[in-house]
Amino acid sequence: MFILGIECTAHTFGIGIVSDTGKVLANIIDSYTSPEAGMIPHKVAEHHRLVAEEVLQKAFQQAQQNVHAKHFSWDDISFVAYSAGPGLDPSLLAGYEKAKEWSKKYQKKLIGVNHPAAHLSIGKIIHKLKDPCYLYVSGVNTQVIVQANGKYHVLGETLDNGLGNMLDKFGRLLGLGFPAGPKIEELAKKGKYVELPYAVKGMDVSFSGILTKVEQLFKQKKASAEDLCFSLQETCFAMMTEVTERAMAHAEKKELLLVGGVGANQRFCTMLDIMCKERGAKFFKVPLELVRDNGAMIAWEGFLRKDTSGDIEINPHWRINEV
Repeated sequence: MFILGIECTAHTFGIGIVSDTGKVLANIIDSYTSPEAGMIPHKVAEHHRLVAEEVLQKAFQQAQQNVHAKHFSWDDISFVAYSAGPGLDPSLLAGYEKAKEWSKKYQKKLIGVNHPAAHLSIGKIIHKLKDPCYLYVSGVNTQVIVQANGKYHVLGETLDNGLGNMLDKFGRLLGLGFPAGPKIEELAKKGKYVELPYAVKGMDVSFSGILTKVEQLFKQKKASAEDLCFSLQETCFAMMTEVTERAMAHAEKKELLLVGGVGANQRFCTMLDIMCKERGAKFFKVPLELVRDNGAMIAWEGFLRKDTSGDIEINPHWRINEV
């Protein structure tokens, strides 16, 4: 059985194909980028509609190569899964419309899935984990999550900006383009520490005050871009490491799985790995090709939900603890 998954929650349009054992046969993405601004919703949606057919064909070609077949097409697909939410309304709608068009044309059942849950499930199957604590850090989402009795529970989260979005906002001020995270990581390697606000409130975190402070320091020329990038990473990553360790202790977890685009940052991974080793736990991160938004994770979550979900349209505010 092969499942096709469509990712369309934000700036990435992706199509993945997985088997019913979790093997990734194809994972093609095409992301909207902007040298001057962040995500412009209507332009992101236009991008998704423009690239959809090309991404689909590339996915079929990649799957064909990986199964060593002469041909791979819609005839080999059992279900079509799509990101139903949460996400940007125009992006979600563009993906949903394409998923519905294909499902009707090729007579495939539609399976709407929760985007954050897909991030967690693909990481769990890749590493064959039993019962991890999840740290989900992307553009909009910043959450510490555990699972109990088949339900996801958010133990801590951001009270304002997602960590990825906060980094992108600062990146725009520096003229780094979008997405800014990788460039901030490079600049940080040349910086030294400048004291910033440290905003941990119980199990939750807040990034708005930190963003205001670094913007003030930069505009007033009281700190260099390199020093601010370094300090921003060190402070925010330390905050996330603290609340994650507290969650692992409370929930008695011995495995930590980092998911979401910010998980590509090596400094962040190093801090979390050190924390886990100090408490006798194991740290895992999703491989780079799966850590960002992608269709393969949607396909796998679709396989897991094939008997309980269907055409549920879109839900831009669908929280993971509602899954």
